[in-house]
Amino acid sequence: MIGPERVILRGESREYFVRLGEGKLSTDMGMIDLEAAALCEEGETVVTHLGKEFTVIRPKAGDYFSHGKRTGAPMMPKDIGIVMAYTGMCSRDRVLDAGTGSGIAAIYFGGCAREVVTCEVRDDFSKVAGANISDAGLSNVECRACDILEVIDGPYDVVHLDMQIEPCHVEHAYSLLKRGGYFASYTPFLEQTFTVIDAAEQLFGKEHVQTVEILERELTRSARGTRPSTRVGHTGYITVARKI
Repeated sequence: MIGPERVILRGESREYFVRLGEGKLSTDMGMIDLEAAALCEEGETVVTHLGKEFTVIRPKAGDYFSHGKRTGAPMMPKDIGIVMAYTGMCSRDRVLDAGTGSGIAAIYFGGCAREVVTCEVRDDFSKVAGANISDAGLSNVECRACDILEVIDGPYDVVHLDMQIEPCHVEHAYSLLKRGGYFASYTPFLEQTFTVIDAAEQLFGKEHVQTVEILERELTRSARGTRPSTRVGHTGYITVARKI
C-alpha cells in the first residue's frame, strides 16, 4: 500500500502528479478515487468511473523536475548529473547545496548522499523547495533560508553553488570543505564562469580546477532519416575543483 503521498498516475495518454488520500481527481478519462489509489501497491492500476486504467507509480527525481512546483528555471538533469559524476558524490557524503531554487538539485543529491544541507537566500523560494523536498520523502535533506556565507557547520564532502557567485562565495566554500572534498558550481554565462575559475585557481591550485561546457542534442527520427535535433543544446558551464 502506497499511502498518502505524491505519485504519478499514468494513463494511456495522460499523466498526473497528485497527492493520494481523500477526494477524487477529475480527468477527461473519468474520476479517480484518490483514497482507493492510496491502497494500491506501486505498479498496480486504479480504474476511473468510466473504466479507464491508470498505473500508480512512485516518482523519481526526474519527475520532480517535470512536475514539481517551480520558482524559476532549475538546473537541467544532465547538468546535475555532471556535478554528481565529477565530484564522485556517494552515500558517505555530506553535501552543501547553495542556491536551492525549487530544490530539484537537492532532491537528486538527496537520493545519493548521506546528508544534504541546501540554502536559499529567498525565504519564499526556500518554502517552495522545502515542500518539494518533503513531497519527495527525503528526510536526509535540510532546507535552510539563509545565505551560504552564514553556513559555518562544516566540514562537507561536496559544496555545490548554483547562484550569483562572487569570489567570497568560492572562498567560503573552500573553508567548508574537507581535505579531498570537491567544490562544484553551475554558471550560465562566461563572465561569471571566469569569476569562479579565477577565485578557484587561487585557492585550489590551477591543476585542480576543471571547467566544462555542458551540451546535449536530442536525436530526431523521421521518414526522411535520423539526425541530431537543431535545438540549442547548450545550458551552461560546470566548474569542479578538489581540495588537496
